[in-house]
Amino acid sequence: MRLLGRILKTTSALWPYYLGIIVISIVIAALSLLSPFILREATNSIVAAVTGEVTVDSVTRTIVFLSIALFVASLLSTVMTNIGGYIGDVMASRMRQILATRYYAKLLALPQKYFDNQVTGTIIARLDRSINGITQFMQSFSNNFFPMLITMVAVLIISAAYYWPLAILLAMLFPIYMWLTALTSKRWQKYEGEKNHEIDVANGRFAEVVGQVKVVKSFVAETRELSDFGGRYGKTVAITKPQSSWWHRMDTLRGAALNIIFLAIHLLIFYRTLHGYFTIGDMVMLIQLVTMAQQPVYMMSYIVDAAQRAIAGSRDYFEVMAQPIEPTANKELVDATSASDTPRVSLASATPLPAGEPAMEFNNVTFAYEEGKPVISGVSITARHGERIALVGESGGGKSTLVNLLLGLYKPNSGNLSVCGIDVTDLTSEELRASVGVVFQDASLFSGSIAENIAYGRPGASREEIIAVAKKANAHEFISAFPEGYETVVGERGLKLSGGQKQRVSVARAMLKDAPLLVLDEATSALDTKSEQAVQAGLEQLMENRTTLMIAHRLSTIAGVDTIVTIQNGQVDEIGSPADLAVSGGIYSELLRLTNSTAEADRKRLRAFGFTGDAPVEEED
Repeated sequence: MRLLGRILKTTSALWPYYLGIIVISIVIAALSLLSPFILREATNSIVAAVTGEVTVDSVTRTIVFLSIALFVASLLSTVMTNIGGYIGDVMASRMRQILATRYYAKLLALPQKYFDNQVTGTIIARLDRSINGITQFMQSFSNNFFPMLITMVAVLIISAAYYWPLAILLAMLFPIYMWLTALTSKRWQKYEGEKNHEIDVANGRFAEVVGQVKVVKSFVAETRELSDFGGRYGKTVAITKPQSSWWHRMDTLRGAALNIIFLAIHLLIFYRTLHGYFTIGDMVMLIQLVTMAQQPVYMMSYIVDAAQRAIAGSRDYFEVMAQPIEPTANKELVDATSASDTPRVSLASATPLPAGEPAMEFNNVTFAYEEGKPVISGVSITARHGERIALVGESGGGKSTLVNLLLGLYKPNSGNLSVCGIDVTDLTSEELRASVGVVFQDASLFSGSIAENIAYGRPGASREEIIAVAKKANAHEFISAFPEGYETVVGERGLKLSGGQKQRVSVARAMLKDAPLLVLDEATSALDTKSEQAVQAGLEQLMENRTTLMIAHRLSTIAGVDTIVTIQNGQVDEIGSPADLAVSGGIYSELLRLTNSTAEADRKRLRAFGFTGDAPVEEED
């Protein structure tokens, strides 16, 4: 019942549907209860005619009238049942809309830290299982429980009017059934949780493998992945056997207990009819009422099974919904986590902050992903408008962490961070991220068209604006070569494009966003020389008149920056111009020396900083 209350509270906007189902249920129950009384009258009339108490002609009209009444009641019951079914179907669809939209809004509003510990496929699997379980239960509950409850109460009242011990026996059915079900549920839930875990892991891996099928094939790992996937589902079969055995053994016990009570009820009805306390018509009516009571009790097995699955699935749903959101999340997004309909959100592009000074400033910033293990400590970096800054340091030294902080994906544990002269704690996530353009090492594209991907940051951009930035990003030529041009669908994650092509689309996307602050997170490190040159030409256009923070993999890329910041063990080691640091004896001057060395130890040391002296193999555009 706690689950039911929680669902009803979450979907309170559906109260007209709930009310409609209750009204329909009352009507259906009332129509169903007419049949036993009609049959009683028909039976008594026929018996009277057969025994000669009345003539056949005198009851014929009554029998015809009762037959028509039975037909009308049955027809109306069928109509009302289908109306109720329609309302239940629409209610389930609306409930699925509400729950799915809230879940999606919640995920979008959660901090990055939540996703660091999740597998994409698992998140999707939990959403699907949770919402299907909840909606199926509510649909089953609404379509069956209320008619069942109303019918049972009416049968008890009518039975008590005829013979109160009969009503007591009927009243024992539900408590006994629910008590035996409660004994069953705890172990069943444990098994269901174990199955859900295996399914979540399998589906999570499935999504990963499909998304990286090229890697799987290149390492000839298809059979290994299939074996693991099949093994997970094999475990669910192994778990299902004792789970199902336990459930059905207990269901047999429940059925036996109920049948003993029904045996007592039938014996009581037959005995009192035999001794003249009930007429034949009364007996027929009471047996039909008992049969009507019997159906809801057995229907409880189906409802309880749906409830068990809903409880097991809803835990994951409500666990996600209880997660704390980003403190600076968009208010419309936060409101959507409790929306009762399609969220009404502004589709206008977020407006970047005006270029203020300093354009970017880390002031004694310390941050740790895990408490007590700081990744960066006491970092202070200041950038003026239009300045280009390069971060240099060993892999894992904290460079990408600074980018994550700048994007507001995490908050500093101590110190201050400001963008365009405003402390990030005074900005919403939308204001901050609208002011920072990013070109990542892995150019993540969506499965739509090239034009849609370029305009992702500004959906309302005109075709002329899209083409203009594509030309600046050195992408227009290859885009125009496609038969569909800018309407070419790039495939999931842009798989139909080469690495260089994807990166140039990514540069055009950042260019169209037109943020005052730009982050280049090893934007050309995965490209061959030819592609890098094409992308670098676009990046030069992109960096023009913007403050740029770059993490680079080649010294030639950072030779023209205004300032180099070297990071060592999560702390700033040196800050200065390339010319100054070249002779300082620090990390940058060491990198210059290592680049000209052919010794294997020096090459290894160079790779530790993410730099190589070798040009990558060229790929075809």
